[in-house]
Amino acid sequence: MCGIVGYVGHKPVVDILLDGLAQLEYRGYDSSGIAVKCSDSIKVYKAEGKLANLRDELSFHAYELSKSTMGIGHIRWATHGAPTVINAHPHTCNCGNLVIVHNGIIENYKELKAELEAKGCIFKSQTDTESVAHLVASIYAEVKDLTKAVHLATQKIQGAYALCIMHNDEPNKIVATKRNAPLVIGLGENEFYIASDVPAFIKHTKRAIYLEDNQVATLTPDKLIIEDENSAKIEPKVELLPWESVALSKMGYKHFMLKEIHEQPDIIRNILVGKLKTSDSEIELNEVNLTKETLKNLNRIQVIACGTSLHAAMIGKYIIENFCSIPVDVEASSEYIYRKTVTDKHTLVIGVSQSGETADTLTAIKQSKARGSHILIITNRPDSAMAREADSLLSVNAGIEVSVAATKSYIAQLTSFYLLALYMAEIKGTMKSDDLRNIKSEMLLLPQKIEQILSHKEEIQKCARKYSGTRDFIYIARGINYPTALEGALKLKEISYINATGYPAGELKHGPIAMLDETMPVLSILMKGSVYEKLLSNSEEAKARNARMIALTNSTDPKLDDLFDFIIRVPEVMELLSPLIAMIPLQLIAYYIAEFLGKDVDQPRNLAKSVTVE
Repeated sequence: MCGIVGYVGHKPVVDILLDGLAQLEYRGYDSSGIAVKCSDSIKVYKAEGKLANLRDELSFHAYELSKSTMGIGHIRWATHGAPTVINAHPHTCNCGNLVIVHNGIIENYKELKAELEAKGCIFKSQTDTESVAHLVASIYAEVKDLTKAVHLATQKIQGAYALCIMHNDEPNKIVATKRNAPLVIGLGENEFYIASDVPAFIKHTKRAIYLEDNQVATLTPDKLIIEDENSAKIEPKVELLPWESVALSKMGYKHFMLKEIHEQPDIIRNILVGKLKTSDSEIELNEVNLTKETLKNLNRIQVIACGTSLHAAMIGKYIIENFCSIPVDVEASSEYIYRKTVTDKHTLVIGVSQSGETADTLTAIKQSKARGSHILIITNRPDSAMAREADSLLSVNAGIEVSVAATKSYIAQLTSFYLLALYMAEIKGTMKSDDLRNIKSEMLLLPQKIEQILSHKEEIQKCARKYSGTRDFIYIARGINYPTALEGALKLKEISYINATGYPAGELKHGPIAMLDETMPVLSILMKGSVYEKLLSNSEEAKARNARMIALTNSTDPKLDDLFDFIIRVPEVMELLSPLIAMIPLQLIAYYIAEFLGKDVDQPRNLAKSVTVE
């Protein structure tokens, strides 16, 4: 995840860029940089580390930059290439006349790089972004028009991106475009702002335009031109931003739920910032007050939650037991509070709630706290009532979730459970160093793997359309993904009103198999690992009863083609982390089925976002 900011107008640009980047620091702070148009050239300044380092660097150049009124800036979360000055944005072409900042992943950058190197381009960084800088510059050399060059370049680029580009030969002009990445334009008086997110310019203007995919915007101090992918001019919709602009705007998405699904890669990155720096570094959870002595004396962990949070808790149980060898019980808060509370000072009680206000869970943790248990809260609201009861607090930092059906908060809770389990394992010494390193390395790659799924949703949409007419739906899985089956079924049930149910696959033959016939879809969460073959056998049993079989898998096993009517494939991932990958297509299936059925996706009937009554 990276943050982009740009300005063209009549005000000094450096402070605008720095202030904008400061508002985007939640998107990462591996490095930062700005490019500003000076009298006869474009000046680029970069710094490794937090934004303060860039401020220090710019303080030495204050006078020469004081008259600049156009520039672009970037704050980086490293994906391709280490977080070094040379890999920091902005990137330039070889002559330095073109500069670019980028958020996203260029999937075909290796192919573009080979092609451009053959033409004589010399690459300095290890980033995917630099290939776009050389590509646009090479096209510009022929067409001599920056907007046209960007149009032509995007026809060759594959992946997700938001781009802002300047060229020294076209002063007072920024060209921007996006695909599967956010980019919003702020409208001032004879000035324009552009950024990944509205906090970057909200104090300057509340009038904004959210760019749509494949649109190209050309910004000059007195004019904004937006064109579609065919270079036809369009009249954009100007929105008036409320105070809570990020939360209350769909940012071009049809529903808040779809927007929030697409925010999930950035949510994971946001959680990992400062907590998991590299695969070799220790987990840092300063909010968690679990000392070695506390952990040594723990003989039990209880996790209490409701709804989607309960499913996250079930996966939390699996990974804590696997990583830490401590027995974990998981129970619905609504049941926990009506039986004898069996906890003591040697029990860690974890309460999980998106809002931090869920009445049943709040009551449960108060009961446990009264018995002397250490209370750890995982919530999206650090200012909530539940957080105030906490001895330790893990804030998931997912931002306000508007859609009633939880998506990004669930992924945030799962990510937090993984960090907590790894943190405890490091303190207790219950995992081998190689295993720790491998899991951390995979976790750092998860955001871009999820972005791959979100950039290629066509098969998921086809699957949703094919099965949108069903009245019932069964999800099956085993092991760590059994809760994933429950959550996938819950998402479909919540917003489409289809009677969806999740089962442990081995339980099918103990009753539910009687429901199977040619009208019943069965979705197998078939991730490679310890239970793959067993789940394959369970899927064969369902197929033998004429069920309509769907596979969600990271396997290329040719046997699947004969067994399943529809296959959704996801990127390779280790089994222990597969719930974070597997859930994304299930959220999208639920969303698209509900949309095809014309349901109110964001506000399904009979439901509320925060359940504050028992």
